[in-house]
Amino acid sequence: MNPAYSNQATVDISLDLKCVQKIMVPGTSVKSSKEALRLSRIYPDVIYSTAGIHPHDSKSIIEDPSSWFEFQEIASSQECVAIGPCGLDYQRDFSEPDVQKEIFEKQLLLATSLGKAILIHERSAQQDVLDILDKFQNLPPVIIRSFMGTAEEAIKYLDRRFYISLTGYLCKDKSDTGVRRLLDNGTLPLDRLLVETDSPFMYPNTRASKLPQHVKTGITERSLLYLHRYCTFQRNEPCSLPAIVEMIAAFMKKSPDEVALATSFNALKLFGLS
Repeated sequence: MNPAYSNQATVDISLDLKCVQKIMVPGTSVKSSKEALRLSRIYPDVIYSTAGIHPHDSKSIIEDPSSWFEFQEIASSQECVAIGPCGLDYQRDFSEPDVQKEIFEKQLLLATSLGKAILIHERSAQQDVLDILDKFQNLPPVIIRSFMGTAEEAIKYLDRRFYISLTGYLCKDKSDTGVRRLLDNGTLPLDRLLVETDSPFMYPNTRASKLPQHVKTGITERSLLYLHRYCTFQRNEPCSLPAIVEMIAAFMKKSPDEVALATSFNALKLFGLS
């Protein structure tokens, strides 16, 4: 990823919709992983970090092989609770596919040796991602983060007992075969669901014309207040999480508290948070 990703919050945890209580700051390069770790030490038990080499940044390890050793040290830190985002992205060509695959596998080996959950970034590369993951036995928990694919693609992940993390992309998905369908028809169970902001991206546009009315009315005034007050110029912030949870709940025909508690429990369990 480019440096703009270094401040994103991957999985924001809200136990009761009143506030975001824990934030994970992901690293997407050696440099940003180091910065994420620094933040987690400044705000212990509130901010946690991950260490990842995003597919776009894979070539940096090839160009400077010694940086991998620094990355391993960062990933081994107690405050680092997951490896990733890592994976494959064929929508852009910042790094060649073969380079992406090589660095992806190195991170999977590291995650397996450390026993830390894996955050997967995948864009237009599902079969290659699955082929690589299938090489490994006894993988730690796998989370497909910021999922934007089809219901059919989601089922392939769920069949392998992976977790799927959703964002404000719900507002942008206008297809009949995508994320909304997963929630509408009950394909995605609560025990496999996580929620994230992916800030500063994936702003949940609650005024989107294609958003069903029952979903719009399911968003509380309090959530809208925080969303519109702090997410200026559609820059997503962790405070948007309650609105995202409420939208997911409306699609699933469940209460927001049920979704908040289930997804928070999943995150606490997966990442070993206290």
